[in-house]
Amino acid sequence: MLFLVSACHTAWSQPRDVLSTARAAGVIRVANTQASPPWSLLDDRNQPAGYDVEVAKEVARRIGVARVEFVADLFKNFVEGLKAGKYDLVMNDLTPTPERMKQVDFAAPYGVEDFRIFVRASNDDIRDRPDLRGKRVGVTAGTSNESWSREHLKQSEIVTYDNGGLVFNDLAIGRIDAVISSHFGGTKYTVVNKLPIKEVGPLQTYQLSAPAMAKNQPALREAVSRAVNDMRADGTIDRLSRRWVGVSYDMAAEIANAQKEP
Repeated sequence: MLFLVSACHTAWSQPRDVLSTARAAGVIRVANTQASPPWSLLDDRNQPAGYDVEVAKEVARRIGVARVEFVADLFKNFVEGLKAGKYDLVMNDLTPTPERMKQVDFAAPYGVEDFRIFVRASNDDIRDRPDLRGKRVGVTAGTSNESWSREHLKQSEIVTYDNGGLVFNDLAIGRIDAVISSHFGGTKYTVVNKLPIKEVGPLQTYQLSAPAMAKNQPALREAVSRAVNDMRADGTIDRLSRRWVGVSYDMAAEIANAQKEP
């Protein structure tokens, strides 16, 4: 019995090689919300779709894994889910912030967003960041737009939502005064759901997105980074971006611009 307990403890304490395991099994588990278009969503067949989903499939192919198993989870759970081994990668618009990098590792970035202020279409009082003083500002829980808002909007009441779609619904009916979200996400929700919402003010910040994984997986990190960098170089990233994000957005160039920010 003591031997068995000791053996089990040793097995749990040894980091497994996720890349080798995934290659041998022919499947890698990738987490996303499936509720944050255009990055991840469910299509009309109830299957995962979106920019991050397509990038994940191509990354898997390039690192030698035949199939991706997508795991739906809340954004706020991603870091702990990786640490607990619920999935092998997170690819859902996850920004490599300093706090997250203490807990998990990130490969090379494959996406970037410019974050904006969204208000009701009838609102003419909020035009830029100073106008948010004393206002109720909605964000998705656990996202980098939440952490950015808490750091830069200290005079506002930050209201968190587990579901990125509900925050826009509450904005539309007046439960909150504004939302901090990506240009793409906010515009998508507005158009698809025909919400009386508009984007105001200048770009607030860039936020990169990169594949996240548990610590101590150097082979996986190196392989995924190589795949992403090759996809940026050969035009795959821009091709997928034009399909899901918009034909006028130069994803590879904007990633480079964001990386130059201090």
